[in-house]
Amino acid sequence: MQPIHSIQVLRALAAFMVAVHHVQPDAAIVAARAGLPFARSDLLPWMAGVDIFFVVSGFIMVHASRELFGRQGAAPTFLKRRLARIVPLYWAMTSLFLLAGLAMPAALNSGVPGLGQILASYLFWPAVSTQGVVQPVYSLGWTLNYEMLFYGLFAAGLMLPGRWTLPAVALVLAVLVGAEGLTGPLPLPFGFWGQPIVLEFAAGMGIAVLRQRGLRLHGLSRVAIAAAGIAVLLAAARGGEGADGWSLVLWRGGAAVLLVLAAACGREGIVPVRPVRALAAVGDASYALYLVHPFVIRGLREAMLRAGLAWPHLYVTLALAGAVLAALLLHRGLERPATRLMRRWLGN
Repeated sequence: MQPIHSIQVLRALAAFMVAVHHVQPDAAIVAARAGLPFARSDLLPWMAGVDIFFVVSGFIMVHASRELFGRQGAAPTFLKRRLARIVPLYWAMTSLFLLAGLAMPAALNSGVPGLGQILASYLFWPAVSTQGVVQPVYSLGWTLNYEMLFYGLFAAGLMLPGRWTLPAVALVLAVLVGAEGLTGPLPLPFGFWGQPIVLEFAAGMGIAVLRQRGLRLHGLSRVAIAAAGIAVLLAAARGGEGADGWSLVLWRGGAAVLLVLAAACGREGIVPVRPVRALAAVGDASYALYLVHPFVIRGLREAMLRAGLAWPHLYVTLALAGAVLAALLLHRGLERPATRLMRRWLGN
């Protein structure tokens, strides 16, 4: 299936936003070492990149799997595809993180994980960390715990008649969120799975349905919807959003829905210009960018401090550029070959 370039561009921007969020505390450390001022940028709520990822994920699962609906054996086929796509790189980054923790424990921001947390991390199962929060050993994997929930529900939905797949998935997500909200904190894993952010997957599925039914945005309407999404993000960064899960989802998730709608429901058949193709290539490597950027950020911070180059703005520029370059190399050199190998091993 041909990729939608605007969706790939949006994936690139989402991963880059998360990287911007994570580079700033390290830049503050670099600045403090030299006694220089450093004011973090709050132009956007940078972690809204995760919300964009979740809406995009809901869209892509429907868009890329529509030939599976109502087909016998669809559920295992879907799961094999998703496992081959997600597992190799995440397991590699988790293992690298554990090795780095053994070699340089002072460079990490977390305590020594227990065996239970390590096993839960590799199995994408929500577990309490040594810091008392529900996250895997490699903390970025919290989003993948949600993704795996969504994939499991989607695979189960594929065992139903095709017309019931999406309503059933959306209903289960809504029931999880409703149960957590109405009855108070649920035990793990349901308390983790029942957070409002999972509804963003359902929103992405809805956008895919609209596209399949022929919705196309042209000209000013598409620009206006994208501009509205950016405006919501800007408003959220200036204090519009609250701290609770519902407020975050309404602001960040609402902006993500608008941006994905504009990206997914545009005209087809337009040859993208060179900058769009370049960003789409980064979008292809967005999973690698999401997982590898903390290693680049922390590694470069230590290298610059030891070299006496405590210039925060140079550090931010080099860290973000290095993260993108590392992601492109990792995508080509490890992610794609490992995905192909695992698909062959799974017989898919």
